[in-house]
Amino acid sequence: MSGASMHETGDVREAWGRITAWLERNDPETLATLGRPGSHAAIREAELRMGLNLPREMRQWLLANDIDAGRHPDDQSCLVALGCEIDIPGGHLLLGLTDIQRVYLSRMGLEEMEPSADPDHPFWRREWVPIAAERDGLYGTFLDTLSGTIGSWDEAYGPEEGAYASLFAFFQETADRLEGVSTGDWRGPGRTARPRRLDPRPEDESIRLWARANGYLVNDRGRIPASIREAYEVSQR
Repeated sequence: MSGASMHETGDVREAWGRITAWLERNDPETLATLGRPGSHAAIREAELRMGLNLPREMRQWLLANDIDAGRHPDDQSCLVALGCEIDIPGGHLLLGLTDIQRVYLSRMGLEEMEPSADPDHPFWRREWVPIAAERDGLYGTFLDTLSGTIGSWDEAYGPEEGAYASLFAFFQETADRLEGVSTGDWRGPGRTARPRRLDPRPEDESIRLWARANGYLVNDRGRIPASIREAYEVSQR
């Protein structure tokens, strides 16, 4: 059995334990931000709100540490209101259960409000659950609840599926980063060479300039909401 395949599956609690043990020795301040153990009741409430069942691996991780347990974001918070800064692949903030729900519902809402042009390659799938993200939720890492694999999304490039074979493999890579160890490629065999680039439409920059001049909030990258695009088109008639 190859080194890579041995680490595609395993007990996520073992991989997570490597991370927390390293933090306990080297970075107790970050360890303190990982929160306290989660609860079965909170996980079940989150599943009902998102309308899906979380895989056993993810449940085990959240029961060990839920970054958001006992914490509540204020009304003025970014989409990712809490989160933990730790050296995970992708460099995003690791999410707790509250932020997982916030980002998931936001991504699903965007996909339902403005469906992807290519249904075979949507910007978001119902079975994807975020585990890490930037504050604005436009970039991050997700777990596929059907396959158990780890992927990433980027508003400018689109999603990349199958980057890691499992949550266990993802956390093993994180532990390796922290410990300064490199023991091979932990990623699953289904990894694509690179994300699909979604080139912006030629008129996008003009729309962004017009939107800002007229009081609309619009990101520098990623999709322009259909409502803003339509308002721009009306203004040009």
